[in-house]
Amino acid sequence: MAIRKSTATWNGTLKDGNGEMSIGAGTYKGPYTFASRFEEEEGTNPEELIGAAHAGCFSMFLSALISNNELTPDKVETSATVHLEDGPTITKIELYCEAKVPGINEETFQELVTQAKENCPVSKALASVPEIIVTASLEN
Repeated sequence: MAIRKSTATWNGTLKDGNGEMSIGAGTYKGPYTFASRFEEEEGTNPEELIGAAHAGCFSMFLSALISNNELTPDKVETSATVHLEDGPTITKIELYCEAKVPGINEETFQELVTQAKENCPVSKALASVPEIIVTASLEN
């Protein structure tokens, strides 16, 4: 299996400093600051990247589970909302998934959603988050 690397650099104090996060071999680079993390300023933050990783992993894992049931998903789209509260600590992650899967019934789909939530590698890595909620629906 692959080994992945990312980097982050921080310059200066917590409130006045700034940094840059880089994923992989520079496929993504983004600035981050105290304000982009704890306020509503421009830039990214670790929680957004965790959300993107979780949404991406969940979508791929659900797609694999669907495929293992001899069905072909047209699309699995997942968004994530990561809640950062006092501490600071991540207290909740909400995944919203919409999938288009010809031939699947709702019961089977929801069973696979539950399996993906419990078993995708990023969900496992985030097991210390007190609450992870998945809301999933099928497109017609």
